[in-house]
Amino acid sequence: MDSQVEALHTGPRDHLVLFYSQDTELTRSAGDYLLGALRDGGAAIVLGTWEHRLSLARFLVRAGVDLSAARSAGTYCELDASDTVGTFVMDSHADPASFWAAITPVLRRAADAGQPVRIFGEMVAVLWDDGQAGAAIEVEAMWNELSAQFPFSLLCAYPTAAVTGGGQSDQLADLCRAHSAVSGDLAPAR
Repeated sequence: MDSQVEALHTGPRDHLVLFYSQDTELTRSAGDYLLGALRDGGAAIVLGTWEHRLSLARFLVRAGVDLSAARSAGTYCELDASDTVGTFVMDSHADPASFWAAITPVLRRAADAGQPVRIFGEMVAVLWDDGQAGAAIEVEAMWNELSAQFPFSLLCAYPTAAVTGGGQSDQLADLCRAHSAVSGDLAPAR
């Protein structure tokens, strides 16, 4: 399945996961996903690592998006994944009230700026990489609960290498079940 095609045809409450082996794949897929919202009069939120926020911003600028204007209008927002996770994950558990307090204001601003709202998120990948797969799965469930209150779609991304080793098959199955669609290749790169 082509992850780009899936991401571009998302509904307002879809929760997608992309497993990727190269950053260029991630940038292309997530960039097209976000670009679709911005071109349709909507809003895009990026909760990513510094490197991926930068590569996505470059992708969007090359696609003709005026990011400065989009930020001013509230249709484009970037947050650091690690910093944001630090506000609601304590002792390897995600606190639902703190999650809602951190994410809800961002969603409200984006929804006020336009529809559709599309979110690209790596907070869960940051947790998984830190050995907190259980907390990552908790956060995935919290996103699903939040989508009952706000119309948004969410694209989560995980590096394939991080989720395919170390006897994590049960946790990986839980992770996939938390999403409405799974794309990308789960075979480790050789």
